[in-house]
Amino acid sequence: MTIKEKQDQIIEEFAMFDEWMDKYENIIDYGKELEGLNDSDKTDENIVRGCQSNVWLTATEKDGKLIFNADSDAIITKGIIGLLLEIFSGHTPQEIATTELYAIDEIGLKEHLSPNRANGLTSMVNKIKMTALAYRAKQNG
Repeated sequence: MTIKEKQDQIIEEFAMFDEWMDKYENIIDYGKELEGLNDSDKTDENIVRGCQSNVWLTATEKDGKLIFNADSDAIITKGIIGLLLEIFSGHTPQEIATTELYAIDEIGLKEHLSPNRANGLTSMVNKIKMTALAYRAKQNG
């Protein structure tokens, strides 16, 4: 499934909920699906700067694709990073770096976040994109 197809599927999924409380619960479920990180991975290098809560993000490359994992000490934030990883994890650095993220706007998430959480969301997306760019540069030698 492409990043675009995943985003379209998420948009369709969130369209089933009328109330934002139900959408938040769905976001929280994305966080519950994360494996989480060992304490040894919760390093300064892996922390996402700009988030109000602590968020750590790791990436490993397998068969030319990036597999992300993340953790957070806040339940909604963990759900948001889980949602982002649902979209981006398992794709090539090229795909991740060049595909536009539109699902977050389409489901209206940004409008329902506090300014601090919205900034954190932008920081998470930037960290994912920068990680992809770094791996792409490494692949291209």
